[in-house]
Amino acid sequence: MDSGLNFIDLILKASFLVQLVMLTLVALSVISWAIIIQRRKTLGHALSSAKKFESRFWSGVDLSKLYSEISARGNKSEGLEALFTSGFKEFARHKKNNVHSAGMVTEGAHRAMRVALSREIEKLETSLSFLATIGSISPYIGLFGTVWGIMTAFIALGEVKQATLQMVAPGIAEALIATAMGLFAAIPAVIAYNRFANKVEKIESHYANFMEEFSNILHRQAITQEVKSNVSA
Repeated sequence: MDSGLNFIDLILKASFLVQLVMLTLVALSVISWAIIIQRRKTLGHALSSAKKFESRFWSGVDLSKLYSEISARGNKSEGLEALFTSGFKEFARHKKNNVHSAGMVTEGAHRAMRVALSREIEKLETSLSFLATIGSISPYIGLFGTVWGIMTAFIALGEVKQATLQMVAPGIAEALIATAMGLFAAIPAVIAYNRFANKVEKIESHYANFMEEFSNILHRQAITQEVKSNVSA
């Protein structure tokens, strides 16, 4: 004869509010795992794309040719390509308008790349705040279910003349399941958020370093143009 408590039976026999709490936690867990899988794929793609572009950028290719290749693809550039195209486009615009001040040209390109950097990091951080929210509130939602379940169990216990542990055990057990489910939803979300936030920070640093290096290249080209303009004048 099995005297143990069946996990499924405890959930099915739980009060409506506790079941609602459990259902909410299951939904939050599913959402968090969907975000984790999607963010992992996105961040991995961002890092691999950055390495691929940098390999092409530092191969000695002409920057005008590289810009034309990216623009010819038609699809919107992202990651380091977005920083490069925004900076070089601004550089080319100043060049077309015969702006010969190296400082003005470089500052304009750098400002355009800063805007692009902000947009790209915002894309990478999509849904991370929601993941952090799930990690923060899930234990409290589970605790609410536990408190309610235990309170209901003791109220029912007070209505009988002879109370036994066997009578109150199922109610307490079903209540504690809510806490366990809250932790089950929260722990992966917190771990994933910390890991992804750290990865986004590294990618941002990677982008910022490229932005500064590219700005130096554009600055050198702007100085060369400025010198040629002064000589010809």
